[in-house]
Amino acid sequence: MTGLPCSVLLIALGAVGVIGAVVVATGNQKGESNPAGYVGLVFMLLLGALGVFLFIANWANRRARILVDATGLWVENKRARNVIPWQALAGVGLYWSRFGRSQKVRSQKVYSLELFPIGPIDRDDPVLWTLVRDEEPLHPDLPRLRYRLPFPAACRQELVAAVQGHVPHIWLGDSERAEGHIGRPDIKGHRQRAQGRTQ
Repeated sequence: MTGLPCSVLLIALGAVGVIGAVVVATGNQKGESNPAGYVGLVFMLLLGALGVFLFIANWANRRARILVDATGLWVENKRARNVIPWQALAGVGLYWSRFGRSQKVRSQKVYSLELFPIGPIDRDDPVLWTLVRDEEPLHPDLPRLRYRLPFPAACRQELVAAVQGHVPHIWLGDSERAEGHIGRPDIKGHRQRAQGRTQ
């Protein structure tokens, strides 16, 4: 709900930067141009580009939903839905890390729900493959492959309460991780495995 309005605001700032750049390029600005003005224009253009990128990502995920019930954790995108059943998990935990480099921004946190399966998982499931991560586990008896579900900070208490309400016996607690812990899905590996299946 906040991603789309924020991206529109960034696009608007970028549009102001484009107008400013056109005014400077045509020589219609009032007064002399200075380096600070050029830096400001470039900054506004970069914000506009970031806004376009965020808008595309938020628009693509506008129908994505997470549902928690007695069966498990359901992940739904615009095309399909799949479930990670509680009975197939050895543990569930919360990871968090600080966001940004400045002291003011570092007070913000990024959260993810970590779901550690008991057995093997399908790394190329049409719905869940983007959640799969291969990393060192919290405990040696947990698997390296797990599902990592990033979610907004505003949903933390609600999501944790929902999970603990259904499976308190496998809740592993929370753990602070290094900055950037969310990581990225294995897009290259997924493409290679998908090509191998079709050949």
